[in-house]
Amino acid sequence: MEKRRILTGDRPTGKLHLGHYVGSIANRVKLQREYQCNFIIADLHTLTTRPAKEEIEEITENAREMVLDYLSCGIDPEQSVIYLQSAVHETYELNLLFEMLVTVPRLQRLPSLKDMANSANLSEMPFGLLGYPVLQSADILGPRAHLVPVGRDNESHVELTREIARRFNYLYGEVFPVPDTLIGDVPTLVGTDGSGKMSKSLNNAILLSDDPKTVEKKVRGMYTDPNRVRADVPGKVEGNPVFIYHTIFNPNREEVAELSERYRKGAVGDVEVKEKLAAALNAFLAPIRERRAEFEARSGYVDEVIYDGTLKMREQQQRTLLAAKKAMGLTGVWNKISRKAETARKKRSKIA
Repeated sequence: MEKRRILTGDRPTGKLHLGHYVGSIANRVKLQREYQCNFIIADLHTLTTRPAKEEIEEITENAREMVLDYLSCGIDPEQSVIYLQSAVHETYELNLLFEMLVTVPRLQRLPSLKDMANSANLSEMPFGLLGYPVLQSADILGPRAHLVPVGRDNESHVELTREIARRFNYLYGEVFPVPDTLIGDVPTLVGTDGSGKMSKSLNNAILLSDDPKTVEKKVRGMYTDPNRVRADVPGKVEGNPVFIYHTIFNPNREEVAELSERYRKGAVGDVEVKEKLAAALNAFLAPIRERRAEFEARSGYVDEVIYDGTLKMREQQQRTLLAAKKAMGLTGVWNKISRKAETARKKRSKIA
């Protein structure tokens, strides 16, 4: 029995951090056992807000680093397809076909686009950013995905894809599955500075590839309870980034409970709490670092993974695009013209 297909992925921004692991990577490792997972390196999507040539030149290395982290965390290219979006040319054609099925006002109602424009400090909405959700639809429907894992804040984008699939099928015949959202409680990991979610651009991230000393240094600088000026002052555990991390990454539940109780009573200092957190994080990251080093030592392996996955996705999307164009009648247009042209040439050659 063929597995149901999933499409998800990331923009290639380089090395991943603990927030990525908690928010998506850990779940993807589980999903690949049950589903045919397609993980997109969404480099075309970076152009919507980062179109400068020097930014494009960073994509290759960023993609390698990101895929290294995928592999190090347990994503298996034997079970899943990891591919480069811009190298699957069928995506461009599907994007164009889908653009004819959606209106500008419908796209303008998506609040996420304005948020993306504001985050990129764009004073005006580029056409490519306005059409970003349509390109996403091509990404999803190209491999004919049945499921798209998203948080509730991105559910509206998948709903647009569902609308496009239904409209296409209504106009031309059943070609695309109408994908469902796989809604999970996608957790957001607070950054080490406590001022928002973990982000490399905010310099509040612990990378999956950070060495032990770097992890210790970052943990020592972590935000805690600002009202706690001495170790004997009772502290707040709830909402405290150090304890949030302990809860997620420290498997020693007794130690976490004991530290929490002592912290509330003012019977333990931040130094001890952070030292134990650093030890727990380094124990968690150790096997990931080890696997990363193994993959890095295999010269060209990551490129092979991306290359092979991209070829598989090309084949898959070629079948999808052909089915879509046949349903629309577009292949018939070319076939009729080409046959007529070839017949005319043969006649002329016989006369000559």
